[in-house]
Parts: sequence; structure tokens; C-alpha cells
Amino acid sequence: MVVSNEPMPITRNITITEGISVKDLAEKLDVRAKDLISRLLARGVFASINQSLDAELASEVARFFGADTNVITFEEQAAKDVDAASGAGGEEGTTEAVPRPPVVTIMGHVDHGKTTLLDSIRSTSVAEGEAGGITQHIGAYKVRITDKESPAYGREIVFLDTPGHEAFTRMRSRGAKATDIVVLVVAADDGVMPQTVEAIDHAHAAEVPIIVAVNKIDKPDAMPDRVKKQLGDRGLVPEDWGGKTVFVDVSAKKKTNLNLLMEMICLVADLAELKANPERAATGVVLEAKLDRGRGPVATVLVQNGTLSAGDNFVVGNVFGKVRAMFDDRGAALESAPPSTPVEILGLEALPQAGDQFVVVADRDKARGISEYREHKAREAALAKSSRVSLEGLAEQIKAAGTKELNVILKGDVQGSVEVLSDLLSKLSNDKVRLKLLRSGVGAITETDVLLASASNAIIIGFNVRPERKAQELAEQEGVDIRLHSIIYELQDEIKRAMSGLLEPTIKETYQGRAEVLETFRIPKVGTVAGCRVIDGNIKRDSEVRLLRDNVVVFKGKVGSLRRFKDDAKEVTNGMECGISIANYGDIKARDVIEAFATQRIAAEVIA
Repeated sequence: MVVSNEPMPITRNITITEGISVKDLAEKLDVRAKDLISRLLARGVFASINQSLDAELASEVARFFGADTNVITFEEQAAKDVDAASGAGGEEGTTEAVPRPPVVTIMGHVDHGKTTLLDSIRSTSVAEGEAGGITQHIGAYKVRITDKESPAYGREIVFLDTPGHEAFTRMRSRGAKATDIVVLVVAADDGVMPQTVEAIDHAHAAEVPIIVAVNKIDKPDAMPDRVKKQLGDRGLVPEDWGGKTVFVDVSAKKKTNLNLLMEMICLVADLAELKANPERAATGVVLEAKLDRGRGPVATVLVQNGTLSAGDNFVVGNVFGKVRAMFDDRGAALESAPPSTPVEILGLEALPQAGDQFVVVADRDKARGISEYREHKAREAALAKSSRVSLEGLAEQIKAAGTKELNVILKGDVQGSVEVLSDLLSKLSNDKVRLKLLRSGVGAITETDVLLASASNAIIIGFNVRPERKAQELAEQEGVDIRLHSIIYELQDEIKRAMSGLLEPTIKETYQGRAEVLETFRIPKVGTVAGCRVIDGNIKRDSEVRLLRDNVVVFKGKVGSLRRFKDDAKEVTNGMECGISIANYGDIKARDVIEAFATQRIAAEVIA
């Protein structure tokens, strides 16, 4: 058969997915694959039978064969396949749906007590390890109501704790999209603040009901009625004032009214009739992703529908994988996760983006194909963007000869922080200094980063991560500036000051040495003592120290005591074993690294 060059009249409509293969498109069009390949060849496209096609190209070819196309995402197609396999057709699917725990996002202004409130509910402590007491990543926790007198006894609620600083706006909005109810925390002694308003806007944009928790009512200067008036002016009128918004006065520290808050959450959830079908294949959303030295790429996923089981194949964004292992928020291994369960999963081929949709698929080859297609498209987009920007940038630099360019390499501990910081830095450019992000990634600062910085005259910013030892040495040799931060707005302020030439004297660190923890001991009246071997440099009794776990800073403090055998020591040098305790800190584990340093103030140079 000879393929005609005349298009056929359009007589039907077909649904195709992104990245459809030549073989699948031929089946949908009911034509032979070789005819389709011939048509692609006539258009100058060389394609094999298993090659993925761009949606635009597939639509054009389909129109030639007399079919209009409706393009849907791979996730939408997978959901349709699941419904068809269960014979749901929509109606039966709803009968199988059962009530699921509500997913609650805690929002509010910095330091209004969001994490402390969550701690009190969980009766554990998350806040103590936070830098400056500020939450830097999204955490997700499942809590069961244990008060037997409560009408909601035995029910479960999933809490998402979102960061408080305004630079994490995108993270917060991502949290709101995955959520059913927003608990807005407002301090009774502080009132409505800019991020409180921001949180209300996010919740309204996501069309999510809001419950207001007026926190810190135990303080003497608390004025809960002022908070009600301020929020009433913004459309959140309390129920006892004739409005529709639920207000609960709580104290996170004194644990006042926490049960009432949970009962109200359950009540609002009942009105929303939240349901899911645990019998179907799982779908969900990625809350966070990070690279772990021992376990590889790790993602925190909220299962929204269906049940996720160990061994399931899945696609998430442009990454595919198989669930090798699954853990709950307390680190316990799970075999399966029902709807509204946050889990940490291992088995990803690469790092997904926080906010990507997660879908379980039956066909691993199809999963691999779709992830490769998306990866290819993402690479194409990145190349197009970088070449375009550099050409425009060249013209701009010729025009504005006085403009300086500050090259930046950014490394963070988790994907969400890197994404937000990339956005933040790209917005800081001004008429004198243009900020250019050369590379951003997750994990410790490596020799490759330092070599790139040296070649392109860039500075390296580390957020909650440290340079590897060899990378630190190379940076000193090459004169590369590495700036390390753990609180986002300090980083923002430093870059702004540097760009306007107003840097204050910086605190210069002098590296002294590092010791590897071999074993830990609990000693009464002293606390946890780490049995260590000094692997580099020396450790002094008056040193400041950082505790590193997988090259990520866990704690920063001072040496509490330093001993060789049973005697106090002033200094312990390379190769020796010693006992080190860190002042006011006890969570030390074997294989952690204690890094010692001294600090001194020096006048800063403008880094741009």
C-alpha cells in the first residue's frame, strides 16, 4: 500500500497520552505501524516502532489519518486504566470508597508556634533540632486520637508541618494543594502578620476550609479577641460572632484545648465527606525528596488514594522506580500504606521534584518509557533556556558595561529547599549585580562543585550541608569562597548586603580537625559521651564543633568535655582516640563526624 499525501477527512476523536509510542498510536488510529513510520519519514522524522512521540507531532500525524486528538497526561491515563480494570466506570468506584483520615496543613507566621503545636500533639520534639527554631522542610505525621473521653477517639489525622519564612511560599502552597483542611496558627500576643495573610490567600486559592488555632493564650499579654477581630476583617468571622470559621483557643506549651482542636478537625472533615478507595492502585504527591548517602534517593510521599505496597512500580514526574522499602514518619518499616498515609520510600532511579504526582503502574517498561520521555523534554527545555539566556545576557552586558555578574553554585540538604532558594536567588538581581545560578543540587559540596566554581569564578552556597574534606582543601587551594548557612533569611540578607557592597565583618572559620564517632556511652550526670578517633587535624577543649551526619549539619555547639582515657585533655591530635561530649546535646550516633573549628571576626570583602 502506498501512503497518500492527501490527509483523510476527520471522522473520529481519539485520546492519546504524552510520550505515546509509535506502536500505541498506530493501534489507536487502526493503521499499520509501517504506514505511520512512512508518514513520519515523509515529515523528516526518523522513528522506530517503540519511540516516544511529542504530543504536538502525534496530534498532527493523527489528523492526517482522519482523527482529532485529546491529549491527557500519563497520570490521567493510568487513573482511567485503573477505573476500567475495576469495572468502576465512576459509579461503582464511589460505592467502594471508604472514609479516610483528613490531611491537615499547619500554617501561620514565623514563631507563632506551629511546630511546637505539632510537637504537643505528637508528644515528641521536632523543634529542638531546627536551626533558629524555624522549620526548614515539610514534615508529615500521622496522629491517632488517644483520649477515650473524646467523641473522636481512635480516629487518625495526618499533619503537614510547613515552613514559616516567606521565602518558602512555594513550599507552603504545595502543602496546601495536598491538604483537606488548613489549621491557621495565630499567636494571641502578636496578632495577624504578613505570612498569616499569605497563608489565608493560599488556603482560599486551594479552596480548603480553614480552622483558626489562637495560640499562646497562656501568656499574660494574650488578646484572643483582637485576633478574632483582625481575622474577621479579612473574611474569617468566628462562629460565635455569627460567621462560619471555627476558632479554637489553644496553648501549645501548656497543651490546652488540643483535644478540642482535633475534634474540630474531625468535625470539619466529616462535613467534607473525605473518601478514598483502598482497593485500587496508589496515587499521591511527593512532599519532599533528598539524597541519602547510604540509601540513595529518598522521597516522602503522601498516598492520597489507593494502597501503596512494597514492590509496586511507579512513575513520579520524570523519575520511575520500584518501592524497595517503605517507612512511616517514625521510621518503622511498612509493607503497605492505605490512603492518607505519609511514607518515605526507597527505590527511585533519581530525585523527583517536590510536588510531583506519584502514580503506581502495572507495566514497568511503560513507566521507564514515560520517565525517559519526560527527562528528554526537561533536558531540551533546560538547554533551550540556557542558550537563550546566555545570548541575551551577552547583549545586555555589552549594553551595560558596568554590570557585574555574580555566579553562584547552590547545594542544599533536600530538594524543596534547593528549589525555593534557586527562585529566591534568581529574583535578587539588581541593576549593578546580576546573579547567575550555575548549578543547584542536593547533597554535600563536592570537588566537582569546587572545580566548576574555580573555572567560572563563582561562589558556593551550602544550605544545611558541608563540603567534603577533599572539596574543602581544594577550595582553599583554588581560593573559592564557600558560604554555609542554615537559616534562609540570613543567607538572603548576606547576598543582598554583598550585592550592595555593605557586607559587615564576617565570622571567619578556621578548620581545626575532625573526629569519627566509633561508639557512644551514657554516663550519669554527664550525658552522652562519644568515643572517637581523630581522623584529621586536632580537637581542642575550647573548640566549637559541628556534628555531621551524612555530611549534613545536625547540631552546632561547643566541646563539653575532652578526655584521653580518664584524664582531661587540652588537645587530642590526629590518630589518637578520645572521649568527647558536646555541651547541651546528646543525640550522637556511631559513624557521625565531629568537626572542630575556631571563629574570628574579619572585615569582609564584597563578594560580587
